[in-house]
Amino acid sequence: MEHTVKKGGISVQTEHIFPVIKKWLYSEKDIFLREIVSNASDAVTKLKRLASLGQYDDGDETYRIEVSLDKDAKTLTVSDNGIGMTAEELDRYICQIALSGALEFVEKYEGENKSNGIIGHFGLGFYSSFMVSDTVELITKSYTDTQAVRWVCNTDGAYETSIGERPEHGTTVIMHISEEESAYLEESKIREILEKYCAFMPVEVYFTNETDEHDTKEEDTPKPINDTTPLWLKNPSDCTPEEYKEFYRKVFHDWREPLFWIHVNADYPLNFRGILYFPKITNEYESIEGQVKLYYNQVFVADNIKEVIPEYLLMLKGVLDCPELPLNVSRSYLQNNTYVSKVSAHIVKKVADKLNSLCNTAREDYEKVWDDVSTFVEYACMRDRKFYDRVNPSLLLKLTDGTYTTTADYLEKAKEKHENTVYYTSDKATQAQYISMFEAQEIAVAVFERQLDTQFLSILESYNSDVKYVRIDADLAGALKSDAVAVEDQALSDLFRQVSGEEKLKVSFTSLKDTSVPLLLTISEESRRMEEMMKMYSMAGMGTVGAFPTEATLTVNTASPLIEKLSAMDGEKREKTAAYLYRLALLSQRKLTAEELTQFLQDSYSIVDLI
Repeated sequence: MEHTVKKGGISVQTEHIFPVIKKWLYSEKDIFLREIVSNASDAVTKLKRLASLGQYDDGDETYRIEVSLDKDAKTLTVSDNGIGMTAEELDRYICQIALSGALEFVEKYEGENKSNGIIGHFGLGFYSSFMVSDTVELITKSYTDTQAVRWVCNTDGAYETSIGERPEHGTTVIMHISEEESAYLEESKIREILEKYCAFMPVEVYFTNETDEHDTKEEDTPKPINDTTPLWLKNPSDCTPEEYKEFYRKVFHDWREPLFWIHVNADYPLNFRGILYFPKITNEYESIEGQVKLYYNQVFVADNIKEVIPEYLLMLKGVLDCPELPLNVSRSYLQNNTYVSKVSAHIVKKVADKLNSLCNTAREDYEKVWDDVSTFVEYACMRDRKFYDRVNPSLLLKLTDGTYTTTADYLEKAKEKHENTVYYTSDKATQAQYISMFEAQEIAVAVFERQLDTQFLSILESYNSDVKYVRIDADLAGALKSDAVAVEDQALSDLFRQVSGEEKLKVSFTSLKDTSVPLLLTISEESRRMEEMMKMYSMAGMGTVGAFPTEATLTVNTASPLIEKLSAMDGEKREKTAAYLYRLALLSQRKLTAEELTQFLQDSYSIVDLI
């Protein structure tokens, strides 16, 4: 066949196309290799499709993609044995780029985020190779066994096509890496990109470094860098717990085993698959460090796309493969896409269903992981009322004795003693005395010790106003008082105001069932929550040691023998004893200031001396 050469320009706007590519994808430069390998995968997929339709006989053909690096020649090559192109197809798909709207797109988004993804919008995936190359060479041969074609183009847009040399069908893209992009001639860099974007591509991908100085002895059969059948493509019933754990370790490099997982397999019309893991969380703030990877037909797209995964689920780890989304998606596309919103809603439902299933059918296992997932569940409930409504029956209360119960069960058992009130502690150590008093009356105490809990309880009360959450040091008369009538004692009220230094101290009298406790300092639930909220937002004067809480009430237990003795005392002994008892009560609420501690110790020594 006579050798022919054809020359031409890519388009009349050729002076625009390459600056656009380089500028718009500069911050996402690594994706050039994803685009080229994805094109190769698509070429193989198309040929497989023709074979399945009986339009091509592939016999025992093994499909593969070869990525090779030659640092000496300054080239990075991607080759496939897919469908290939004829000369006419090359001219149509490569030489005639559809630029309608491209310049308007650039003008519209000028100054915006440079990673909006112009590639994909205008079919420019192949041309991403020019982000790192000064010349790109393409050799292709169609599966129809027509003559191979060679195409060479530089960054000015000038190209040349000629007859190519290629024995088998498929396409080879040879990127001549530019001097300023020499980092892409390093093996570690190429492996990093391949492992990130191509780890689960549906066609086997092999990587070789032609510049490696290995000896020439026979080596083991090379292995593909990717897993063509990732776990999310399998049916959940065919997957073992160890496979789920191994996949988790492989993808997220996390040595801690996940708590449990959700295998999503949504058919038409949503058509997406994935696996979401609940990672083990060591503290309440680590939970924001999740990682949900978004894939398009097994090709990595991005991490933690909040339009696909609700923000409150981003602490999860997992993979989602959404073939209904384009490979390169803009944020505006995601925000206004009905499919995306339906996927997001489906994921929320699956997460809630999983929690309910564990609570109902694997309660013992569920209780074992509750401490680890409760932070996530609380945050999700606070952000989404619908999520709360779904999981409400499965929200557990951890009790001070280490057992767990639901709110409904807690209230059912306590309805005769304190209807519709859940008593809780925020610090088992400092509130130990209160805990023992409640437990002595067989009143269970829930544990809410994290900073997030205060906000969570307020949200719970807003969702269901019939249930109140009260800290054990806020309500004593209601739950613990005896049937005896307490007698007001103005003299004792004045005495405690005097020794406390708080003229406006509110003093109340009650007869408690526990006669061993003479005084208790309580703060109303509403007042304390307000102060905690102000402290959280760093309001002036909040959270300082020694600051006297507003709405504080000193509860005097008239059933205590110590109070009876105090009433009979007089003089210095009476004042020192009252001061000592008051500061003991104060210790249950906060640390003493240096001055208070000094005085407390002096009073203690004086009382010992008076014995």
